[in-house]
Amino acid sequence: MKRRVSFKVVGRVQGVAYRANARDVAMQLGVNGWIRNLPDGAVDGEAEGEASSVDAFLAWCAKGPPGARVDRLDVDDATLVKVMSRFEIRSR
Repeated sequence: MKRRVSFKVVGRVQGVAYRANARDVAMQLGVNGWIRNLPDGAVDGEAEGEASSVDAFLAWCAKGPPGARVDRLDVDDATLVKVMSRFEIRSR
């Protein structure tokens, strides 16, 4: 079963290669979507794929890479509109 979510990660998540590591993890899990830095120091994005893979990606997002400190992960389920074909880092 496919799942799509939008997410926001709050904490020390900029300047610690959070987005690049998230992209690598997403690609390993077969999750497509995007991630970007926000002006307030958080990151947000969308992810879609098999529900178990999206869940594993979100579990990683809740911890992040070494050097990150995740204070909060907000997740909202989203409607599958179209299947994304990759996971990309976006600019603001």
